[in-house]
Amino acid sequence: MMSRIAYVNGRYVPHSEASVHVEDRGFQFADGVYEVVAVYKGQLIDEQGHLDRLERSLDELRIAMPLARAALAQILRRMVRLNLVREGLVYFQVTRGVAPRDFPFPFAAAPTLVITARNKKFPGRDVKAVTVITTPDQRWARRDIKTVALLPATLAKQKAKEAGAFEAWQVDADGYVTEGASSNAWIVTKDNVIVTRQADHNILRGITRMAIIEFAKENGFKFEERAFSVEEAQNAREAFVSSASTFVMPVWKIDNVAISNGEIGPVGKTLRDAYFDAMDQLANDARTRSTD
Repeated sequence: MMSRIAYVNGRYVPHSEASVHVEDRGFQFADGVYEVVAVYKGQLIDEQGHLDRLERSLDELRIAMPLARAALAQILRRMVRLNLVREGLVYFQVTRGVAPRDFPFPFAAAPTLVITARNKKFPGRDVKAVTVITTPDQRWARRDIKTVALLPATLAKQKAKEAGAFEAWQVDADGYVTEGASSNAWIVTKDNVIVTRQADHNILRGITRMAIIEFAKENGFKFEERAFSVEEAQNAREAFVSSASTFVMPVWKIDNVAISNGEIGPVGKTLRDAYFDAMDQLANDARTRSTD
């Protein structure tokens, strides 16, 4: 079997040999950002949204793009092909680069770019609901920047794992859910209104989240961007999480309080199907172009 290939600063290397310098600021200061893009039937999903967010995150941290956007897009596609990924994930990370360890920005460091790709089987259209727990949100104030500083998310994920849960919903000091450790959080009220936290500095502007908002509008659902409490979530008609690797994943239990029978609800089912329909259309369009 062909070994995995990684991309590091212009070089395609065996995954097992990929490395960065010991004084890379991503390693020493978490001074960098990242993106994760789903691959479905060999196609990058929501690619432009992820590249838009990468550029925004880099701009917020005053890190230069490591290369032109078109060139990066070509490398992402080549990584998919080299690693024979039909269904899976592409991860790419940009740091401020290598420099002697000091807090101020280095004067002339070149950004570090690392890309990996791997196969991962996604749950299909028909999926069982998962459970979530809640935990205090301990992250910094700029959650809208997708940085590699993921220790609070790691602790939340470990807490969820030890509780036998799929995800941890982080809760602010006022008792309102911000988002999951690696996902956005959603509920559907008794009045069939879809609710998710407003996109400000308190949450990550999920690319999948934005797609779901469009699918909700296209299907005529009422929709609100606002904070919701744990109690409101536990009394909701439906709940779900969204991310590049889960799409629309239904939730049936929040802190051991069941809100459904473990099956995906009608709203979640409609949105999950809409997402898969869009991905299938993307793959079909790509196949048509390749045969023209």
